[in-house]
Amino acid sequence: MATIKDIAQAAGFSISTVSRVLNNDESLSVPDETREKIYEAAEKLNYRKKTVRPLVKHIAFLYWLTDQEELEDVYFKTMRLEVENLAKTFNVDMTTYKITDGIECIPAHTEGFIAVGTFSDKELAFLRNLTENGVFIDSSPDPDHFDSVRPDLAQMTKRTVNILLEKGHKDIGFIGGTYKNPNTNQDEMDIREKTFRSYMQEKGVLDERYILCQRGFSVENGYRLMTKAIEALGDQLPTAFFIAADPIAVGCLQALNEKGIAIPNRVSVMSINNISFAKYVSPPLTTFHIDIKELCKNAVELLLERVLEKRKTVKTLYMGAELIVRKSLN
Repeated sequence: MATIKDIAQAAGFSISTVSRVLNNDESLSVPDETREKIYEAAEKLNYRKKTVRPLVKHIAFLYWLTDQEELEDVYFKTMRLEVENLAKTFNVDMTTYKITDGIECIPAHTEGFIAVGTFSDKELAFLRNLTENGVFIDSSPDPDHFDSVRPDLAQMTKRTVNILLEKGHKDIGFIGGTYKNPNTNQDEMDIREKTFRSYMQEKGVLDERYILCQRGFSVENGYRLMTKAIEALGDQLPTAFFIAADPIAVGCLQALNEKGIAIPNRVSVMSINNISFAKYVSPPLTTFHIDIKELCKNAVELLLERVLEKRKTVKTLYMGAELIVRKSLN
């Protein structure tokens, strides 16, 4: 079995340098050529073949959200940090670009990208001309050309409706957010609202009065929309609400608590994301747990398949979620 000493001799570097490179020591500063020679020697000698990763260079992380959008929804901040950490684990030399930088700032030598956020048709065309190696997380804006990994929000929405109906709820409301279409600058309906409308219609229990949405997925939006529902509907307030995302749900719970509306005895609440403070609100929130780490890990692995294995077939991966039942559901 080959040892680090064997690799050091074959590559022509010290044992210390070889050890630190193979263990991805971030404090070590050596040229890319040095790392590549060491990886090549390790591969030839079959040293810990499964754990030695070649350096993948010229990868862009397109984080197409504003600072305000990240501040309002911790879901995306968690995703950004996870992608940046996984790049180190997978030995990917990755540079982060933000929406404020503009799509033209991405260099022509980019080999591939991972993208989060909303992209215009013009930006997607730019990316198609740049590289065929791209993965979107949380959306599929160009499924004919690029891979994507996303939570199956439609399935979660249908499952929520089924659960609430099985518990005897007939008056079910929806509170959510809309996205800005970058091509038209108009609000666009989210997949959760689309699915809720169609599935409730299919079940014969859709009531338009119970659906409230506006742009954004913030706590403030949730508080504002639930307050509006309470004031407009009074005693006809639904007995259950499906909330599009946890930050909105937190605002909804605040509004219900302020008005003295018992949760879940008068109104049950279910949501999506399972962000860190979902279990600490009053009452603790029933929500679907989206495994952000697994989402991001799959995105990185899909990108490496495209870059290293030269896969041409486009993949779209939908991921399920675990329902975490807490005290907001009755």
